[in-house]
Amino acid sequence: MSDAYVIETSDLRKTYDGPSVAGGIDALRGLSLQVPRGSIFGFLGKNGAGKTTTIKVLLGMAHATGGEARVFGLPVRERDSSVAIRRRTGFVSEDKDLYDLMTVEQIIRFTASFYSSWRNDLEYRYLRSFELPPDRKVKDLSRGMRTKLALLLALSRGAELLILDEPTSGLDPAMTEEVLQTLVTHVASQEMTVFLSSHHLTHVEQIADRVAIIDRGHIAVSGALEDLRETYRRLQLVFDGDAPEPAFRTAGALRVERRGRVITVLCNRGVDQISAEARALGAASIEVMPVSLKEIFLETVNGEN
Repeated sequence: MSDAYVIETSDLRKTYDGPSVAGGIDALRGLSLQVPRGSIFGFLGKNGAGKTTTIKVLLGMAHATGGEARVFGLPVRERDSSVAIRRRTGFVSEDKDLYDLMTVEQIIRFTASFYSSWRNDLEYRYLRSFELPPDRKVKDLSRGMRTKLALLLALSRGAELLILDEPTSGLDPAMTEEVLQTLVTHVASQEMTVFLSSHHLTHVEQIADRVAIIDRGHIAVSGALEDLRETYRRLQLVFDGDAPEPAFRTAGALRVERRGRVITVLCNRGVDQISAEARALGAASIEVMPVSLKEIFLETVNGEN
């Protein structure tokens, strides 16, 4: 496995056994993933697709049934390596697990005591910019303030990798924007890698440079976000009369819809060839349009596999 990647998995599998489930539940079914150093990597999928299981395996909270996973080049399966991985990784869960009876200052000092790499400069920076009240107990913080506190603890420990599980869940738009911009700025200045699992596609599209879509335990789509935007296209064909029944022979036409005088084609390759076939059908006009991450995601998880 390459030093260019902070996270690498190969044919990763995880089956959960249960007395009421014959043969168990396959949460991961041959997942292969590469997360480059210094990237903000969006990890997308429906509920039950395997996102949380993947994170648990990477952090040593669950053991894979088969395949291989490495973080920082270290095998997650080995105990000593797993401890080293967690020391170099910051993790913010959706639940923002914090000690409710501590004050903000107490939980910062408590957390800092475990990390020799703790960055006081970052602590002070985020304490000010997040406007966190040092004397207030964690249980009295709003959901947004708890998120900010969890991020402060993760960022200030000098982590090389930050794993985020739905970090903006429940936040208002202003606070969401603040959190996202903090991540972008921090990655740029500290050379950190971010692995972001989220349902909020617009948030991922705003800050991520690479994405992977997991579906039913395996990676269905993965790549640089700009490359995916260039690869996927929507063609709109307009005819003078009713549109004919389309039958495209070129590979890459993922979905074809016909309505009145218009045919729309969602494709992930072969745009020029599909356009040529459309002209042969007698289309009066052909427009090639970009596709959003949301459309790519929906086509991937709702299409036939």
